[in-house]
Amino acid sequence: MRNKTSRPSLHHPALGLGILVTGIALIAGSALWLVLNGNTGIRYSADHTDTMPMWHRWIPALAGLVLIRLLPPKTTPAGGAPAGRGLHLQAIVLLTSATLFAVALWLSGGGEPVHTLLKLSFLLAVPALLFWLSRRDSAGRGFIHEGPAAWRHYGPIVPVVAWLALTYTGPLAVPPSNYAATVDPVTLLVTFAVVFVVNSLLEEVFYRRWLQTRWEHILGRWPAIVLASLLWAAWHVGIQGTGDLPADLSSAFVNQGVQGLFLGYLWSRYRLMWPILVVHGAMNAAPILLGML
Repeated sequence: MRNKTSRPSLHHPALGLGILVTGIALIAGSALWLVLNGNTGIRYSADHTDTMPMWHRWIPALAGLVLIRLLPPKTTPAGGAPAGRGLHLQAIVLLTSATLFAVALWLSGGGEPVHTLLKLSFLLAVPALLFWLSRRDSAGRGFIHEGPAAWRHYGPIVPVVAWLALTYTGPLAVPPSNYAATVDPVTLLVTFAVVFVVNSLLEEVFYRRWLQTRWEHILGRWPAIVLASLLWAAWHVGIQGTGDLPADLSSAFVNQGVQGLFLGYLWSRYRLMWPILVVHGAMNAAPILLGML
């Protein structure tokens, strides 16, 4: 029999259900609103205003979600310590920091170096201070890792490879960029490294490992995945927005919001960093890498 402490502490199931229903309604409503307005082309990069059909982003993510569901381990996230006051406080602070980051970035216009400074402040400095202040509290310990299971280390390969294949090949592939031809090899490598660390690594650690994991213990798996996905999507308005906030939020929710569901489920199901880092890194690097082929 599975130890009850290995399951998430659903202290707020009604709130979790409300967030889940509201979040899915926001994504579905955003898609419908874009279709009704004939604006189904979404931006896929902050470097230019080119667009691609929104369903080109959905199909790889949905295929990945299905494969994750079909492959073992068929387990719930590790529970560890119950969701007490310390864990609630950490979850609320991280949620507030994510919200302030999205709002501050949008108000600032999203340019550099403001974008990077705000990201380092809200997604790194605030959590670092939070965890240092609560270092004697056991709330943030013992609920990241699953129990030992060999398949957990190999299961993510299938959905990740499927997502990569659909994203990089065929009619769904992201349009290539000629950026690599305009810079020297050293600049290209430095760009890849900085973008990976500041965007892929920092964002996945904050939104999935820190934020989502804590809210899973308070709300349950899928409400936390949806919550983290929408917060992750919302900040992209600051760097990809056109100035029309309803349209920009709708575009972010049907693009990064859906991608976030895939990333969040990958993290929740396997509790491994490499799959979500590979996917997120490939999201950012796909246009450049395809342009080099």
